[in-house]
Amino acid sequence: MSSSAAATAQFPVRVFGGPTALFEYGGLRFVTDPTFDAPGDYQVPNGPVLTKTAPSEGVPADLGRVDVVLLSHDEHADNLDDSGRALLADVPLTLTTPDGGQRLGEKAKGLADWEAVELERPGGGTVTVTAVPAIHGPASREEVEPFAGQVVGFVLTGDDLPTVYVSGDNASLELVREIAERFAPVDTAIMFAGAPSFSVLFDGKPVVFDSAQAAEASRIVEARRVVPVHYDSWAHITEGRRHLENAFAEAGMADRLDWGRDH
Repeated sequence: MSSSAAATAQFPVRVFGGPTALFEYGGLRFVTDPTFDAPGDYQVPNGPVLTKTAPSEGVPADLGRVDVVLLSHDEHADNLDDSGRALLADVPLTLTTPDGGQRLGEKAKGLADWEAVELERPGGGTVTVTAVPAIHGPASREEVEPFAGQVVGFVLTGDDLPTVYVSGDNASLELVREIAERFAPVDTAIMFAGAPSFSVLFDGKPVVFDSAQAAEASRIVEARRVVPVHYDSWAHITEGRRHLENAFAEAGMADRLDWGRDH
């Protein structure tokens, strides 16, 4: 395969339900927001009860070797649950928010916006993971973070590798425009969606992209492929696969969707 072909080659992404996805990139195995607990009620500290409505499509043992966890945030059970926390103990590196890096111990590294780390590839060379901004609500960080905490997204790059954007629990298209200025076009976007909302927060507006916003964010970063996550399995998710299919079809991007369930 030529270097130009390798740089745009599609690699498998396996989605386990909720925000959890597994992919191999540059010889390293990455997992996003690990969640494998059973359906039930989960209390957010000083926050609402989150109800998981469906089991994950797999168990942690199905992941195989994991080199890096890309954790958008650690404070909510729909992004990091008890089984996910247990998994972190066996993973060499977890990249997350600055606050999360302080809470999760020595194997976790918190990254500020635009901070990058270089990871050694097994076959030589490096993968660069850059932390990119995200806001877990439909307002400014100053208004959102006291209620929802810090959130981070990630962009993965490397010589002769496709560019990957992991949005995290983000609700700001303006931040996506800033990310696009630095990294577009993106080959694969792992796009958190689902329009989760709570009547007691932000007048019930979604705290993560709704389906139309997910499509617009994908257009902004010029994503060649979009793997939606975090659009199922929880009661506070208000838009599912059908909404995403419709929104991407209306945007003329239906052919870019990859549901990550066939790998």
